[in-house]
Amino acid sequence: MDNSPSVLHGKRAALVTLGCKVNAYETQAIRRMLEEKGAVIVGDDERADIYVINTCSVTGIADKKSRQSVHRAMKLDDEALVIVTGCYAQAAGSSVFDGDDRVIVIGSNCKDEIIERAEAWFADRGTSGEWVSDLRNDKKYMDLRIDGFSDKTRAFIKVEDGCNQFCTYCIIPYVRGRVRSRSLEDTLEEVTALAGAGYKEVVLTGIHLSSYGQEDYEKSKGFEHGPLLELVRAVSQVPGIERIRLGSLEPRIITREFAEGLAEIKEFCPQFHLSLQNGCNSVLKRMNRHYTIEEYAERVGILRDVFDRPAITTDIIAGFPGETDEEFQTSIDNLEAIGFAKMHVFRYSKRKGTPAATMKNQVPAEVSAERSDRLIDLDTFMHTRYLQFFLGEEQDVLVERVIERDGEYYARGLTTRYSEVEAYAGKFAPAPNTIVKVGIDEVADCVLHGKILVKPFDSRYN
Repeated sequence: MDNSPSVLHGKRAALVTLGCKVNAYETQAIRRMLEEKGAVIVGDDERADIYVINTCSVTGIADKKSRQSVHRAMKLDDEALVIVTGCYAQAAGSSVFDGDDRVIVIGSNCKDEIIERAEAWFADRGTSGEWVSDLRNDKKYMDLRIDGFSDKTRAFIKVEDGCNQFCTYCIIPYVRGRVRSRSLEDTLEEVTALAGAGYKEVVLTGIHLSSYGQEDYEKSKGFEHGPLLELVRAVSQVPGIERIRLGSLEPRIITREFAEGLAEIKEFCPQFHLSLQNGCNSVLKRMNRHYTIEEYAERVGILRDVFDRPAITTDIIAGFPGETDEEFQTSIDNLEAIGFAKMHVFRYSKRKGTPAATMKNQVPAEVSAERSDRLIDLDTFMHTRYLQFFLGEEQDVLVERVIERDGEYYARGLTTRYSEVEAYAGKFAPAPNTIVKVGIDEVADCVLHGKILVKPFDSRYN
């Protein structure tokens, strides 16, 4: 067994994450691997020996930001190794480095090879290249692990990768591959370690989380909630875990049985991000979304029957190809009727290789911008209205950070429904990663405001 130090020992490494929570998890795993080899992690604006850029390709803007991050890293130190990985790297391949011997391209499902490639580069001093697998036939679930999450009080746990849905606008199935699930045992081992490190809240996430445990979508003929519900139940039994959240869900997984099963788990947070994308049926059909707005509203109704004021959040695309003024108005009306706690609004972005990119009647940029603005205004109205439901109530808040103003402290954190709170704490600052009870008395700028309802000597301040 070779016990000699890695060539990465003492190297300065900077990491950049673009995109989703899955990317955030994977970057944290890469950080762990580098630290195990003795690398020293530095800020992404510092000079380093290694830059790892974990890219995103969900929109054209994401592609642009990915390229900019690569060029910026190369300018920070003209002798550093630049490792480009993630969805943009998978899509762009060797065009990322264009023959530059300082750049290594690592595909979406090859991130576990980063250490091996970096060590080879430093040993040979200049062995660049491309390691990108064909995801159409790649059924491997990439084995990555984390032992903490930098600067966060909650940990994202990746349990699934890939997507089998092929929405007409989406590049992700092409750059992430087919559905692959992490084993229950492996997930619990990681969650147990995180709980032992003091984490109270975990977020189970994936590229298409509703497909967890359902690798063969054709045979499943839909979404069976059993594997995901079993996972949540198992995680709730891990000592020390007090909050469990789920990442984005497919609305078709929501059944009364699933909702009631989750409601029985006291650690489960009543926040559901149900991807919608548009509020008009004709547009949903062009998007290849396999539900109607009526079916979506029915699933929301189930959640509201089972849970007390659950936070229902969603994603909406403005300016999808062919969307008429009438279709957009129908969408606006239906979105307001459903009444979301929060909407994430995106302008449609043409992705090369997707069916939507060649659809007729592409919506002009200025029209997409105007529709995006209207959707954002609607979101602000609905978000404020939702937060007002909690005025005069007490809420449990997980403290994420503490702000000092003129010698007094204010705690910032999240309720179980993922509402942001700023709470007056007086002269005694609560520690991050503690759960405090807050009396809510104001809503301002889409934030709940109030006062911590505990005495200064409460053990939660220690």
